[in-house]
Amino acid sequence: LVNNNEERAAADVLKSLARHLNCLNEDNKIARKRALEALKRETVEQRLSGGALQELFGGLLKALLKCLSDPAETCRDTAIQILTGFIRAVPRPEDSLPYLMPALAQRLGGKEILEPAEELRLALMETLSLVLEVCGRQLAPYLEDMIKILQRTITDPFPEVKKESCKCVISVAQSIPDHFHLQAESLLKPLLQTISHQHSQVRVSVTQATGAVIQHSTGKNVDDVLSHLAQRLFDDSPRVRKAVTVVVGDWLLRLPDRYSYFHKLIPLLLSSLSDEIPEIRTLAEDLWKKIGSQWEKENEDDLKDKMDFRLPAPALYTSGVERPGLGCRELVVRNLSKLLPAVGRDIGDWLVQTRVKTAQLLRVLLLHAEDHCTQHLQSLLTVLYHACADPETDVRAQCLESAKLLGAFVSAEVYLKLLLPHVEDFTSCSSASPWAPLTVLGAILRGSSREALQPHLIKIGDTLAHPEVCQGSQQALYLDQLLVCVDAVLCVCQVDCAVISLQLLKVLIIVCVSLSQAEESVRCLCEAQGLSGACELYRQHMADLLQWLSDSHHTWTSHSIQKTQLEIIAMQSGPVVGEFLPALLPLLKSCLEPSRDPEMRLHIFTMLSKLLLDASNTLDSQGGFAEYMEMVLQDLLLPNLVWRSGRSAAAVRTAALSCLLAVLHGVLSVEETLSTQLISALEEDSKLARLLACRSLHSLLKLTTQRLNTDSLNKIYPELLKRVDDSSEDVRVEALKSLSTWFSCLGKNYDTQSCRPHLEFLFQQLLLYMDDPDTKIQDLVLEVLKEASEVDRGLLQQQTEAVREKQRSPEYCDKLLQHINTQTE
Repeated sequence: LVNNNEERAAADVLKSLARHLNCLNEDNKIARKRALEALKRETVEQRLSGGALQELFGGLLKALLKCLSDPAETCRDTAIQILTGFIRAVPRPEDSLPYLMPALAQRLGGKEILEPAEELRLALMETLSLVLEVCGRQLAPYLEDMIKILQRTITDPFPEVKKESCKCVISVAQSIPDHFHLQAESLLKPLLQTISHQHSQVRVSVTQATGAVIQHSTGKNVDDVLSHLAQRLFDDSPRVRKAVTVVVGDWLLRLPDRYSYFHKLIPLLLSSLSDEIPEIRTLAEDLWKKIGSQWEKENEDDLKDKMDFRLPAPALYTSGVERPGLGCRELVVRNLSKLLPAVGRDIGDWLVQTRVKTAQLLRVLLLHAEDHCTQHLQSLLTVLYHACADPETDVRAQCLESAKLLGAFVSAEVYLKLLLPHVEDFTSCSSASPWAPLTVLGAILRGSSREALQPHLIKIGDTLAHPEVCQGSQQALYLDQLLVCVDAVLCVCQVDCAVISLQLLKVLIIVCVSLSQAEESVRCLCEAQGLSGACELYRQHMADLLQWLSDSHHTWTSHSIQKTQLEIIAMQSGPVVGEFLPALLPLLKSCLEPSRDPEMRLHIFTMLSKLLLDASNTLDSQGGFAEYMEMVLQDLLLPNLVWRSGRSAAAVRTAALSCLLAVLHGVLSVEETLSTQLISALEEDSKLARLLACRSLHSLLKLTTQRLNTDSLNKIYPELLKRVDDSSEDVRVEALKSLSTWFSCLGKNYDTQSCRPHLEFLFQQLLLYMDDPDTKIQDLVLEVLKEASEVDRGLLQQQTEAVREKQRSPEYCDKLLQHINTQTE
């Protein structure tokens, strides 16, 4: 109450202000401004008592409110300052509300905002904030005016006005909650229009205001708001994401109808558990613990058994992660069936951010669901198939972690029953990526225990080694995931893998075709069984491996992967292959039949050539390859040296010749047949084939010294003479070397008298090359003729002198004659 002294003081001040009040109606802007400054100076800036100021405020209020419409911005500004000063100082500010609130609504809440200056709009909103602070529940009758104001100012162009408006929204909701809920929904539209504003602080304020509106409304509009809040979880500003976390956490704790929205709100809060900012993660964890504890207390009767007999965490629980409380786990379990369909949709969203957040959320959900994942396993696998084939690394990484959790929480018998059929036939899992089921299987196996997998190892091994699986695709990604599965089994089960050693080795052989890193897995397989190296592993399984290939070798073509598998087995097994020649050579014989695919035979010959070049450490490691030499020549090489038309056939003959060079040291009884094939090969179109044929003849002549009969020898030299005229210098040189060796092979069984015509022809032809333009050839021919002088010196001397008389190559002829004379002496 105002006492008499305060009334008199107020009356005196009002009398002194009468002239200034009159000046407020002047047309002169300066006069009005001076009057307002005088009013301010004589009232709110004076140290008057609260009662006196209350009396003055009542007397000046209407005049001051009229000044809010003054044309001069400075006058309006001063009027607002005076009003704010009175509201802050008077003991009963609510007395001014009947006049103040309509005036503010007129300035700010109309269809067109009448206040043009954004700084003054901000000042008016600050005044409204002050009114809300000091009047509180007294504002209930003026709720409609405030709603009109806020609907307009929330969308104000000035960001500071927006923020102040949001502050007012929160104050209104908290001050008059019993009345606010009746009109709260009308504020949602402007708030949601502003929630994506470019200023992060505006987005924070709008998010907080939206939280207050929903908290104090009827709750019917939660669905309208959720999508907007979900988008703010991707906000670049940590402050915005933090605000969303606080709002959602508050709803889950205090929203009256929160039980109806658990399945929609929980994903938003759990997404913050994976935020990149530690502060937000910690905040979300604290809120989630409170929510779980509160729910646990509210449902204590339902959870009595679980609370009294709490089960320990699963044995393979993720290290370094605190197990969620019972209430948190139960909340997720009871809503999981509603959450997973949405997860399945969002994991395929076109936005990378959405897919990453969804993948992170899936991992958190599984961490809470634990063994309850089992009843949702089919839908979870479908989600993981798609996610593990995602082009984004973060999505794949999170989903692999989720798959590991399934391995820890779900029985191996259950997940293998659902997963292995998809591995065998990836088209049955509606995934566009054939490697997706393998990727999931590898991760689940990594998360499983040795004890859980041990009873199912044979089933796992047989599935991985099944032709539809291990040979299902030659794409690098597919083979890489196949290798991951093998590594997972080896890592988890270790020595137990001995029972599926053969199956795993088959898979690794197939993977080795394209991926070199499979060799490391072979080493791990050896270590798991206590074997010293790959040779021991191949020795253990070589018979089965060769039988495995033999079962399908009749159908091999140039496109068959099995021919490469055979090469890998033969090359990686090292000396072990020499122990299994009785099984290997029949397989090679079948593959090298002339009727088989030329490109396939070419591949086999290339492999055979590599083995023969290192025979002591491969085919002949046991010293028994000589026993099979005749079979190799008669059944593998000679049939492929027979001339056939076509470039492919020529390439095969060249490859066979390269193998022949490697085995000639073991030739025993096939000289006649072999020389015939080599003579034929001298006419090949390929320069390399002719060169190899010459070298092979050269080696054959050396190895069969004086054992070839006269007819065979007389068939060889004409063909070698032809090669001395070859277009390739290398072939010419090799042919002359072979002729030199040919002369050294003429032993006692060679009758020079009966074969004189052959020798005459041969000497004549060689003497012609003494005049060759290539000095290297001339020198080689001289050396050949020196070797020939040992056969029939008189004939050679006679023909050389005849050439010398014709002045052809006199220098070389003299050298040759000198050599012959020296021998004669």
